[in-house]
Amino acid sequence: MTPFDIGLMALGAMGLLVLLGLYVPIALIACSFVGVWAIKGSPVLASKMLGLAANDAISSYFFGVVPLFVLMGFVVSESGMGRDAFDVANAMFRRIKGGLGVGTIAANTIFAAITGISIASAAVFTKIAVPELRRHGYGARFSVGVVAGSSVLGMLIPPSLLLILFGLLTEQSIGDLFLAGIGPGLLLAALFGIGTIVMAHLAPGFVGERLGQSEEALSRRALLAKGLPITGLIALVLGGIYAGFFTPVEAGAVGTVAALLIGFAKGTLTLKGFWRILVETGLVTASVCFLIIAAQMYSRTLAFSGLPDSFGAVVTGLELGLIGLICIYVLVVILFGMILDSSSIMLILVPLMLPIVQPMGVDLIWFGIVTVIAVEIGLLTPPFGISVYVIKSTLDDAQIRLADIFLGAAPFALMMLVCLAAVIAFPVIATGLVGR
Repeated sequence: MTPFDIGLMALGAMGLLVLLGLYVPIALIACSFVGVWAIKGSPVLASKMLGLAANDAISSYFFGVVPLFVLMGFVVSESGMGRDAFDVANAMFRRIKGGLGVGTIAANTIFAAITGISIASAAVFTKIAVPELRRHGYGARFSVGVVAGSSVLGMLIPPSLLLILFGLLTEQSIGDLFLAGIGPGLLLAALFGIGTIVMAHLAPGFVGERLGQSEEALSRRALLAKGLPITGLIALVLGGIYAGFFTPVEAGAVGTVAALLIGFAKGTLTLKGFWRILVETGLVTASVCFLIIAAQMYSRTLAFSGLPDSFGAVVTGLELGLIGLICIYVLVVILFGMILDSSSIMLILVPLMLPIVQPMGVDLIWFGIVTVIAVEIGLLTPPFGISVYVIKSTLDDAQIRLADIFLGAAPFALMMLVCLAAVIAFPVIATGLVGR
């Protein structure tokens, strides 16, 4: 049996184990170990190789960016900055028909610029925005759909946990990936906002028949009190990275300290809440660490088997061209999104595709943005749709079914497809700020 045959069998076995419900990293590690054992003929050699892969995966200095940005995101969420962002955004768009929906999108955009976790955005704005939208006459499906749709901005607008993961998997600059995420992120937010206004006028049965405004405008003082802390934190973290004052790791540390100071100064962050944040950060970091270790092992197994080179030769022989290849890749990513979470999709597909796209001269920064947008569409598609499940579990309304949330998010998934098509057709949307 050739290494290619063994690699193909290991890939098939991994897919079967995942479909049977085994945790993806465990499936990757188990199949990688058995695959290398079969290829090299030595369990000792296989265990040493996987041990080196585990060490290399998390010994990088840049891995420190993961716990720091996760901690900052949880601190921001706990300290009430999500509600502040919603209040400020709502005050800006309150006079537009559908303005509360646009305000929710704008608030999620602001919140995304300091959290980077879609699940956190979905949980926070389900509690904050959905009751307000329902109280002002917005339909149930639209209310949960706009939260589900706009929550995915957290994984595209920097800092983004998925962009960090892609950077670690492909050894690309995390700062460049953050910079590349700004254009597509703002484009997607604009599409969501414009789409909401259009739907408010053309599909009132979906958005809401009698839409009300928020009770009263915020005073200038209240706007400054709510808007300045979150604006200052965004400027400190992202401005520090792009101006060259901090590396991404240092920016995460500085941002975390600043978020803690703001939370304690406002009195919204308690010691009990801080302890809960530390525990949650540890759990998320351990999970991401396990994912990256599994990805490194999987990548090395693929390299030993020669699978990527063989797939690359097949792709070259088919003469699909770059756009054809990317379209097929995006379709596979979206289909995977129906059964797997975002990180798992990247762990499985990126190491497989990397040796294929690199010889074609593909800009990996652009490829990363395309991957993240396609992966995020999967967060809104049934039957998995993790953001939808987070909203359902957070929502205190038994009348809104899971199907209602998927249907409400459907227009926003279509807008994401439009954004993805634009980024594929015009790579400068992603690479313009990076200077490539």
